[in-house]
Amino acid sequence: MRNTTRLRNLIAAPEILVMPGVHDALGCRLAEAAGFAAVTAGGYGATATLLGRPDSSQLSLTELASMYGRMCEATSLPMLADADTGFGNVTNVARTVTLYEKSGVAGLFIEDQVFPKRCGHMAGKAVIPPADWIAKIKAALDARRDPDFVIMARTDALAVNGIDDAIERAQMACAAGADLLFVEAPTSSDEMRRICRDVPGPCLANNVETGLSPLLPASELQAIGYAAVVFPVAATYAVARALRELFETIRRTGSTADALPRLATFDEFNELVGLSGQRRREAELQDFADALVARHAKSHRYH
Repeated sequence: MRNTTRLRNLIAAPEILVMPGVHDALGCRLAEAAGFAAVTAGGYGATATLLGRPDSSQLSLTELASMYGRMCEATSLPMLADADTGFGNVTNVARTVTLYEKSGVAGLFIEDQVFPKRCGHMAGKAVIPPADWIAKIKAALDARRDPDFVIMARTDALAVNGIDDAIERAQMACAAGADLLFVEAPTSSDEMRRICRDVPGPCLANNVETGLSPLLPASELQAIGYAAVVFPVAATYAVARALRELFETIRRTGSTADALPRLATFDEFNELVGLSGQRRREAELQDFADALVARHAKSHRYH
């Protein structure tokens, strides 16, 4: 089954789809090893990892498509990707879908913020007119070659114009054919319930730790009515804290001895990234080649 179809089926399943956020290929392998069915990777973690900068439209289409390609090579899980504002107008959106499909992701989302965008939980956001955003959603839907490739419509209008406008935008995106709807940054569980009640399509929840929305467990979000939930920044925050503490330890003590209980071992890490499997495959290929060469040499001796 194609990953696009797998993601679509997971969204439609009765049980809420839980997708951890990853920001690199190693994170993809760790998420798969942990038993998740799908992953997501947003611009927030990508900008932090690739540039060490805030989430503010600093990465280009080709930079992100290249990153997603490396991630998808590292995992068999479906990937829901971040396409920001579509990197321009409807023509740019169509090219975005083409490049993202080639990278191997199973779906993407496009938001209605003004370029350059901001993280959905940051102050000072602005949104484009609804018709301009709906045109981008339609362009994305028309550009996909795989009909199961998931197009999610994300609106940031709640923080700018209020929940009524945000829900109306999500309703229009659903009418346009969007597969998944995402109203960003509700500030209460009551707003979440209203979103899931009034938007006639599967909705996604966004668990951003210490952000604007309540941090609710997946079971409660499922009861509210959400089809999927993402944890887009938790891994990035965990890595940032762990590295800061590690570097402080090295700076203070001149050693990593105190940090050893928090580190993977040499053998454990090699197994995680697949070294033993790689070595087995190398040996198999060498055995095949040696046997073929030997047979070839033997046959030539009898001529």
